[in-house]
Amino acid sequence: MKNLRIGVVGVGHIGSNHARLYAEIPSAEFTAVYDVDPFRSRTIGGKFGATPAKSLDEFMDMVDAASVATPTNTHYAIARSLLAKGKHVNPVLGALETHLTHPRFIEAHRLSPYSERSTDIGVVLDLMIHDLEVILHFVRSPLWSIDAVGVPVLSKSEDIANARLHFEDGCVANVTSSRISPERLRKIRIFQEDAYLSLDYQNQSGEIYRRVGGRITRDRVEIEREEPLKLQLASFVECASTGREPRVSGSQATAALKLAVEITKRIAPGE
Repeated sequence: MKNLRIGVVGVGHIGSNHARLYAEIPSAEFTAVYDVDPFRSRTIGGKFGATPAKSLDEFMDMVDAASVATPTNTHYAIARSLLAKGKHVNPVLGALETHLTHPRFIEAHRLSPYSERSTDIGVVLDLMIHDLEVILHFVRSPLWSIDAVGVPVLSKSEDIANARLHFEDGCVANVTSSRISPERLRKIRIFQEDAYLSLDYQNQSGEIYRRVGGRITRDRVEIEREEPLKLQLASFVECASTGREPRVSGSQATAALKLAVEITKRIAPGE
């Protein structure tokens, strides 16, 4: 089977990481990059063996699938153009799925130091949305209520936020995100009647505590050790090549986006 031709639109900090990893994925043919800065296109394209396209239209003729890594407010227009041309756009989940049956309480923390990246949106749409996707994937129950608070510190929108989600089946999720933390932290803890699962995305490690015969046992969760973004992009390449549905589907991603927008509204002054 012919390898998928893939490219990256926007090769700043995030896009250059996508370019680096696509160049390492054997099942992908990394063919093109496009950026509004021609020098950046030439630099990243030359570094990772891809052709720098002179325009978005030229780029679309050179790829079958693409990562869109431009500023957030441009995502819609660019992704819509790619989809209209029939292009595809979009490890720990596997460990979670193996052990989870009926989550009752979920606690997620996603913290990062401040940077100038994505300051056109708040931390909910920047960081928290990733944990919301995971939570909605596992709690297959309608959302009953939302409590949310957020504080702007260094930007105009919220830089730290907390949301408490109540689902109709009784599950509660407490989600905290910050982009003004002195350190990076990516952790999720999930409790159910017979087990407690703790996963560290950052260090790709995890533990599960189970109730067995009247006592608590502790085991390590086996997680494939690979750069998380590389695993994500490799999965994207596989889905685009074979037609397999992603683990988090487009409809699930849309639900997470709607929830993130609703949380942002609850945080906004006057809401």
